[in-house]
Amino acid sequence: MKKYLIIGLIIAFAGAMVFRSCAPSSTDDSAAELPAAFAFEDNLATRWDEKVPIDIVVNNKDVETLELIYNDSTFAIWNSPGKKITYQLKAGFYGLGARQVELVATLKDGTKSSDKRIIRVLSDVVPEIWIAEITREYPHEATSFTQGLEFSNGQLYEGTGERGTSVLAQVKLSDGKIVKSMGLDGSYFGEGITVLKGKIYQITWQEQTCFVYNQTDLTLLKDLKYSGEGWGLCNDGSSLIMSDGTERITFRNPETFAITRTIEVYTHQGPVTKLNELEYADGLIYANVWMTNKVAVIDPNNGKVVAELDATELVRQGRGNGDVLNGIAFNPANKKWYMTGKRWPKLFEVNFKKPTS
Repeated sequence: MKKYLIIGLIIAFAGAMVFRSCAPSSTDDSAAELPAAFAFEDNLATRWDEKVPIDIVVNNKDVETLELIYNDSTFAIWNSPGKKITYQLKAGFYGLGARQVELVATLKDGTKSSDKRIIRVLSDVVPEIWIAEITREYPHEATSFTQGLEFSNGQLYEGTGERGTSVLAQVKLSDGKIVKSMGLDGSYFGEGITVLKGKIYQITWQEQTCFVYNQTDLTLLKDLKYSGEGWGLCNDGSSLIMSDGTERITFRNPETFAITRTIEVYTHQGPVTKLNELEYADGLIYANVWMTNKVAVIDPNNGKVVAELDATELVRQGRGNGDVLNGIAFNPANKKWYMTGKRWPKLFEVNFKKPTS
């Protein structure tokens, strides 16, 4: 279970990876043996809005054709190339994240060779720092291992985790009491929830199953299958939006759960991993970053982190004997935000203090 992973693991919110400079390095011995090769190492990093110089060395005079392939698309072809080539690559063409660039050399006798590298595309946005300020507090069931939190039609819904105790519940905000609930089979570990067009969707951690309920009475309608882990879930009114504990966020068809597109979440420094419980509001995705007091505020069009929400004060006042911060919900009925954590005795109404212009 996530809660039992090594607590000492350091999760760097804005990206823990140290990237090499964009300046090309000398080719290694294996690259020097190829007819043509890249003159830089893996994990070359560049910003989304920049062009990165791709240096190529040709080691064999019999190279007839060179093809530069980026993210499975051919970007350039050279016939009878010289000994050195520099190509200015707009690496952000396919968005943020790790992308493969490949160099295919064809000799005069038809023999082909390939050299591959990874380029990591970082955001060109430096995130703002927002502060979560408490405006009101409510009781919260201290036994609830909160995995999903969402308002719909003024009603609060909560999904909880842990095998044997996972539930989907309608909760009364004023006193934290459960109005009605549906328990999961003991073999399932409940994760994020979201409400879309009269249905409640609840994903599971490692069981690769999304349960679909009738919103009115919480009766189970069907289940949908997927591959990989499930962590957080929200929706933009048409697509389900899901996190899996990495920097990836997938958009899914609500009828089939098939993936329609994927974004990778990055700051100007690197990927933001451990994305957990999600909320969508005002055209942005809000994602709890597991084992931190932070929420990443993400542009769903490209994965850029536009702000980092610091909820340290909530943790200080609300955690008690509970676990980590997890649970963020926007109530369209009153335009207010609410946050809590796993087994917290409190749920908070909050404002987001943003930089003044």
